[in-house]
Amino acid sequence: MENQTPESAFLRRHAEQLYAGELEALRQQDTRPRPEHWELSPWAVCTYLLGGTLEDGFEISPKYIGSRRLIEVAVATLATDRALLLYGVPGTAKSWVSEHLAAAISGDSTRIVQGTAGTGEEQLRYGWNYAELLAHGPSFDALVPSPVMRAMQEGRLARVEELTRIPADVQDTLISILSEKSLPVPELGEEVQALRGFNIIATANNRDKGVNELSAALKRRFNTVVLPVPATEEEETTIVSRRVAEMGRNLALPAEPPALEEVRRVVRIFRELREGRTEDGKLRLKTPSGSLSPAEAVSVLTNGMALAAHFGNGRVQARDVASSLVGAVVKDPVQDAVVWKEYLEQVVKQHYEWKDIYLACRDAE
Repeated sequence: MENQTPESAFLRRHAEQLYAGELEALRQQDTRPRPEHWELSPWAVCTYLLGGTLEDGFEISPKYIGSRRLIEVAVATLATDRALLLYGVPGTAKSWVSEHLAAAISGDSTRIVQGTAGTGEEQLRYGWNYAELLAHGPSFDALVPSPVMRAMQEGRLARVEELTRIPADVQDTLISILSEKSLPVPELGEEVQALRGFNIIATANNRDKGVNELSAALKRRFNTVVLPVPATEEEETTIVSRRVAEMGRNLALPAEPPALEEVRRVVRIFRELREGRTEDGKLRLKTPSGSLSPAEAVSVLTNGMALAAHFGNGRVQARDVASSLVGAVVKDPVQDAVVWKEYLEQVVKQHYEWKDIYLACRDAE
């Protein structure tokens, strides 16, 4: 039975669904050369990610706020035979950029392998329909292609998320795929050759527990682009503010997005704790064990919106943010609790205009 559920009913829509209007506007006005099987030219892909105004005045919203050159290098890499590795600490928009690159280039961001400690070779290569296998023996009809194999057959992009969480011996399955651009199927004495346009975008970080280092052989198959944390408080505030507003719309939360000053305050707290010093550089601080990334700031403020919507007056206030803020900082109940208490007393308490968040955080401990 065909699924009649409207897209707006889904909890999270894919990038190509959420920004279908922008992608279509770019396709219609994009006259630049496109690599084979690409939906847009490299220039249009960069415009989609970074935002801009088209010739007819249509506005493309920015999906990534940061260095234009990094995005240009990433897009140019995907136009070659080199795979792309988006690298950085947790919360630097690696998965976000990966999804939007796939949506813009292939029109589909769903050919994805989510890396975990339990990811096996069949999730990168292929599996089998055992009912078909037992009934008729090995054949292409019995073969269940992985997202990577489907991308090879269609000349599209495949995404491998959290590559360093995959066991090292499984990671190395990608070496022959990236080197030979083919995937042998020994059971059939055949191989699947990649069409032009095929490539892989992988994401990885080296901060979380459970990281498996990439082998030197696999690293050589990737062009690595390091996505940094936002350079300035203003840049990070803009990123967090935009994402919180989008999350509120997607979740249909009946609350106003947090005021810019509320967003700026959370961002300032995260940046100071992350960098181990106050904004003015006058006071050195201990740093907590967590990454305190922009993604976590978005989570704190989105949860604040939900509290304000359902248990408050619809406007995000300090008491709506406090519990999630403390939870984001205090990951280790011993070490981080000391770091947070010192910061609360030495920094937050000293800001006269932060009295509300100081009292709310103390109550939330």
